[in-house]
Amino acid sequence: MITVDFKQFPITPGTTVLDVGCGQGRHSFEVLRRGADVTAFDSNESDLADVKTMFGAMELEGEVGPGGQGQVQHGDARDMPFADGSFDRVIAAEVLEHIHEDETAMAEIARVLKPGGLAAVTVPRWWPEKVCWALSDEYHEVEGGHVRVYRRSELVERLERAGLELVGGHHAHALHSPYWWLKCAVGPDTENAATRAYHRLLVWDLMKAPRLTRWSEAALNPVLGKSVAVYLRKPEAR
Repeated sequence: MITVDFKQFPITPGTTVLDVGCGQGRHSFEVLRRGADVTAFDSNESDLADVKTMFGAMELEGEVGPGGQGQVQHGDARDMPFADGSFDRVIAAEVLEHIHEDETAMAEIARVLKPGGLAAVTVPRWWPEKVCWALSDEYHEVEGGHVRVYRRSELVERLERAGLELVGGHHAHALHSPYWWLKCAVGPDTENAATRAYHRLLVWDLMKAPRLTRWSEAALNPVLGKSVAVYLRKPEAR
């Protein structure tokens, strides 16, 4: 499930990309297919091992774009082991809501980004996320869970304080909001007929991308989108 819009966040062969808090690697894999030189960065060594294995499998299957390379790096988003201005692009997808010292992580994102480079930052959207929190404490009161809910304006303000300039944005995954409300209503670790049926719909949408669901989600995203994405540029050095 890809949240970043690569029309607003272009990747060309050889583009250096840092995927901060890459998790299971969904965005790392996508940019590798586009020929990026991608570093998947995360604090979870088990996830990184799986991402590294998938990088190898993609190369064997010929799924790596021209010039593409993939590597993994373990570390903390608040203190990243990279030199200033190391990357053309930085992705931080559904990461900052997990970090107490989020402005420290934002400063690090700005630091490792090259002047003129782009950052893509996505977080859960304020009002759909607030519904989840109202329905279930378990949803966010878990180890490594969400520690805050951002309003878009607050997110942008903090990223601008880190030295980045807003250049675009959108909402995504409208079909996922009702699913998570259902999950929170019955309990995040509980399944019933409704949650199973909705999950089948989401899997069908993911695997087949039928016009019905793609058009429906595109129409609903401005109102119902589960995630908000913002794109920011690091100013050129003067």
